[in-house]
Amino acid sequence: MTESMRPTPSEIRAYRAANPKLRERDVAAQLGISEAALVAAECGLGAIRIDADAGRFLERVEELGEVLALTRNDSAVHEKIGVYENVKQGHAAALVLGSEIDLRIFPGAWAHGFAVTRTDAKGEVRRSLQFFDKWGHAVHKLHLRPASNLAAFDRIVEDFRLDEQSQEFAADTSLPPGDDVPEAALDAAELRDRWTKLTDTHQFPGMLRKLKIGRRQALHTVGDDFAWRLDTAGVEMMMRRAAGTALPIMCFVGNRGVIQIHSGPVVNIGTMGPWLNVMDSTFHLHLRTDRIAELWAVRKPTADGHVTSLEALDARGEMIIQFFGKRKEGSSERAEWRNLAENLPRLSTIVAA
Repeated sequence: MTESMRPTPSEIRAYRAANPKLRERDVAAQLGISEAALVAAECGLGAIRIDADAGRFLERVEELGEVLALTRNDSAVHEKIGVYENVKQGHAAALVLGSEIDLRIFPGAWAHGFAVTRTDAKGEVRRSLQFFDKWGHAVHKLHLRPASNLAAFDRIVEDFRLDEQSQEFAADTSLPPGDDVPEAALDAAELRDRWTKLTDTHQFPGMLRKLKIGRRQALHTVGDDFAWRLDTAGVEMMMRRAAGTALPIMCFVGNRGVIQIHSGPVVNIGTMGPWLNVMDSTFHLHLRTDRIAELWAVRKPTADGHVTSLEALDARGEMIIQFFGKRKEGSSERAEWRNLAENLPRLSTIVAA
């Protein structure tokens, strides 16, 4: 969209007011703007620009007490209710290892921040802190709950408030970097060699970076002893079987700035149109299953024996959601999880009706 075609802040606000039932992300998409631009249009009204430094945020966020942490990508929304506790700061990455809120944070992706106060259709005041990357994509949001410390929220907003409070938002125009390499440059033998030498699942992204290949390329290339393709219906099948047996799982949803994790059982599974939903007491998940282009079962060697993950990719080859069986480091994978994952229907076994 050219500068002359981009809606003005007042036009953005008018469109939003005329479509109160649309989600923010959908409003932004229909206007052809980033979600950050949608929020920025409210500066001086319901939004305040704040410092987006992730380390500074992590130093203060526990003051808020119980909140809802939200991380999403284009096809999945992951929400956890709890306290940001047991924070481990780092320059390239930081951790939040709370009993409920479990995050892997990549501070370099955090570029813009806003404190947002909005009154909903029921007349209830909703307060949040929202952070975006340089392209205007949401990386993380924190929503206050009735038990949250409102005075601490006000102090944080005042301390983080920026002098610049423009309603205009200019997204970075560069393209996000891609991961894939030309097929001719892909060395399958080296990939398999490095894969077999993994001793921890956390080494996997680094292996891909060293080989300069994308995850989808790796899964298609490594061989079906390490990765095999499943029917995409396997995600819902797995969730319902896990819920039916109270099998604790790990569910990862992420973007360039944050990976958010749920560890434990899932109970209340339901669908609404293309959405697969989990609505449990401290964990909510909303997954667009129609956007899963590929589903893979993946084996990764570790010092405790191999572990099995389910990895759902979109049409661009980007990760939507990832699942493991819950386990502690130093322990082998649960046999129940491995059996469940290994017996989901493979793509080649699905016969069209």
